[in-house]
Amino acid sequence: MRLIFTSLASYGHLYPLLPLAVAARSAGHDVVFATAADFHPTVEKAGLEPVDVGLTIQDAFMAQYDGDLRKRNEVSPAELEATIARVFSRVLPDRFIADLDAVFAKQLPDLVVYEIGNPGGAFAAMKAGIPAMGHGFGRVATGGIADGIRKAVEEHAIELGITGEERFSWGNPFVDICPPSVQSPEFLAGARRLPLRPVGWSEPGDLPAGVAGRSRPLVYLTLGTTPMSQAHLLTSAISALAALDADVLVATGPSVDVASLGEVPANVRLEAWVPQSELLPHVDLVVHHGGSGTTLGAFTAGVPQLVLPQGADQFSNAEAVAAAGVGDQLVGDAVTTEAVREKAQRLLTDSAVADAVRALAAEVAAMPSPDEVAAQLPDYV
Repeated sequence: MRLIFTSLASYGHLYPLLPLAVAARSAGHDVVFATAADFHPTVEKAGLEPVDVGLTIQDAFMAQYDGDLRKRNEVSPAELEATIARVFSRVLPDRFIADLDAVFAKQLPDLVVYEIGNPGGAFAAMKAGIPAMGHGFGRVATGGIADGIRKAVEEHAIELGITGEERFSWGNPFVDICPPSVQSPEFLAGARRLPLRPVGWSEPGDLPAGVAGRSRPLVYLTLGTTPMSQAHLLTSAISALAALDADVLVATGPSVDVASLGEVPANVRLEAWVPQSELLPHVDLVVHHGGSGTTLGAFTAGVPQLVLPQGADQFSNAEAVAAAGVGDQLVGDAVTTEAVREKAQRLLTDSAVADAVRALAAEVAAMPSPDEVAAQLPDYV
């Protein structure tokens, strides 16, 4: 069977699809991964064949602001939300549709697996009459800007002649990597779910020295891979966590210059990048932005979380973490050095949180593996 997987060109959107794509290839299927060229090296490292479609999220926004992303700070919140909705409902989907149409003409797949943030993959497949399947990248966010984007996508779908009773994936099956107990109830009520255990994916690499064999807790701090102004928040969080009787490992990400953070206390280590999926099982607490990859990775590894959401689906993830009792959140002006320190200290020692974390990790472990789900894919053609 020939399969085309397609996702937006972003770590948080692409990584969640790789375990199933690799499992499908291992099961003997012909697998191609369609995304923008910037992420082809990542696809190739997973042993998959890439094909160039779409454009990066960064390039899509650059086009909206005449090549100067600083202009985003000059518009009202309403104008910014409208631009975000346009990028994810029009700009990116239209490019993916056009590029995938050309790919389908050359190599007609039996099934298209599209990442749910990439509706262009769904639209291209449905227009071509090819069976399609959605694939989640985390908890399905509802409310706020997520609903605005979804409404704009639905309007675009109707214009293309695509309709479906189920508002999250147009009636297509949906590979859901979020454990049901923390998934959106609204989504659970209507989706044709195909559960899949969230399997962490990161490019191979060595763990930083000293991760194993420690005598005190290890706190992992990350604000993800999405470009944004993060240095000030990292500086504040580092100051808070350094006051704990713990070691602190900070993944600064690609948008922060490590040198800009200055001198750090002796118990803090700065790394531009770490193999997160390999690191999490060694961690005692994750302090992070609420990205889906880190949130689900901590669920899987059984690690408490302190979430400092900054945008997108991060607020929804933070609320789910707090509601499940597996962590806590600090939002907006509540993110102070003292508050971060106090919350982190409690999460490192709270037995009720530890019990909830273990229960959620057990729920994740009981979900079907990528190999098990890959074996079911021919049933959806």
